[in-house]
Amino acid sequence: MTAKPTYPQVYLYRRIVQAKLYMDSHYHQAIDLHAISDQAYFSRYHFIRLFSKIYGKTPHQYLTGVRIDKAKLLLKTDMPVQQVCFAVGFDSIGSFTSLFKRYVKVSPAQYRNAQLQRAADMSAAPLRFIPNCFAEQNGWV
Repeated sequence: MTAKPTYPQVYLYRRIVQAKLYMDSHYHQAIDLHAISDQAYFSRYHFIRLFSKIYGKTPHQYLTGVRIDKAKLLLKTDMPVQQVCFAVGFDSIGSFTSLFKRYVKVSPAQYRNAQLQRAADMSAAPLRFIPNCFAEQNGWV
């Protein structure tokens, strides 16, 4: 009987990180679990188990979080919500809006309006946005 080869933990971890980096760079594309697990050279089920153990969330949850984070960056510009939705890899505006609201607690349009208002307030009165400890340290109080 032949013994199954055992791999060092670092080797397995590197393969999972390789798949994570793939998700980070291809978040805007229509990637599925099969494509992601292929990057790590694991079966889908083994990949989900290892990824969840390492990162504390499933690959789908991680990818959704990355897409929401990228959407938050794009919503700080004047880009319409519909364009942001498709730019970060979501297929429908309804699913994007509901997921965004679940993660951020406000709708994408409300988030964009709040960020644009904050940018306008910062350009109108920039000293109000400097932390007090920093202002005191530099004698600006």
